Amino acid sequence: MRKYLQYIILAVSLMVISALQAQDLHFSQYFNAPLLVNPANTGFNPDYDYRVGGNYRNQWAGVLNNPYKTMSLWGDAQLFNNRFENGWVGLGGTLYRDEAGTGSLTSTQGYVSAAYHQMLGYSSLLSFGANIGFVNKRIDISKLSFDNQWNGKFFDINAGSGESFVYSGVGYFDLQVGLNYALFLSSKAYFNLGVSAAHINRPQESFFAPSSTVDTRVPIRFTTFLNGSFKIDDNWIVNPNIYVSQSTNSTETVIGINANRNLSGDGGAQQLIIGAYYRNADAIIPMIGYQQDDIKITFNYDATTSNLGSFNGRQGAYEISIVKSGVYGGNGKAIKCPTVKF
Repeated sequence: MRKYLQYIILAVSLMVISALQAQDLHFSQYFNAPLLVNPANTGFNPDYDYRVGGNYRNQWAGVLNNPYKTMSLWGDAQLFNNRFENGWVGLGGTLYRDEAGTGSLTSTQGYVSAAYHQMLGYSSLLSFGANIGFVNKRIDISKLSFDNQWNGKFFDINAGSGESFVYSGVGYFDLQVGLNYALFLSSKAYFNLGVSAAHINRPQESFFAPSSTVDTRVPIRFTTFLNGSFKIDDNWIVNPNIYVSQSTNSTETVIGINANRNLSGDGGAQQLIIGAYYRNADAIIPMIGYQQDDIKITFNYDATTSNLGSFNGRQGAYEISIVKSGVYGGNGKAIKCPTVKF
């Protein structure tokens, strides 16, 4: 009896966590997935002309035979720097892939994004961005079991599920908009505030027949972030961050700090990255990384703090990101706004 009670608690925990955090793709290293967080981040990389990145997340391996896996590839670039005296255009694209659970629920998404960045005087920057993409979600219904298939001893896969599935795949277009404001207090201090709204077109998403009584539209998701960068001395730069994402009655909050340690003394060509974050009612997230010139690799581990930790041994998720930045021609560039760097 106690064993079955544990399974029930586990199932409820998974459903609650899914409701709170799995409505959309997300990464603990949200700052290393900038176009996912806010399309106004497109091309917002003042020291460089372009950047490309990749993210991989593996979640709930301690409790699921087929753990959740989330992957992304993205890139963006600055355009028309020579055409605008105090601004520039950013253009980018992203591909996302998410694989979840026994039913092989997959989500494949592709977006293109654009942003315009305008300097306001010498110490602040305002950015506006938007993206449009196509989302395809699929599920293998034959791999799922339902209550109607329980015969008292086991799940009979030959029995009818009693569910009114109509589609094994759905697809729709998706829209997102965002604003960023950056304030450069000095060459040693910087703040950045961003807000965005995803799914503003409210696309329909359901594997069941259309219903006049059930709202199957994807809810709008609002995201806000605030980060800063402060140069303490020639060896340390610290970056406090807070991220809040809200959809219907669910809210995800991630707060923490990471620090870059200059290892080379020659403009920060080699840097050690360390940090720690906390996701509300879910996980403590230690982070470590290394940067060599224009390539940055960062790894984090989510240690579960919720009730799910009793079942997964506190093994929530691990995540890795790689970001490569560059300059056209590799000969340096004119920077229109101040930056905090070694």
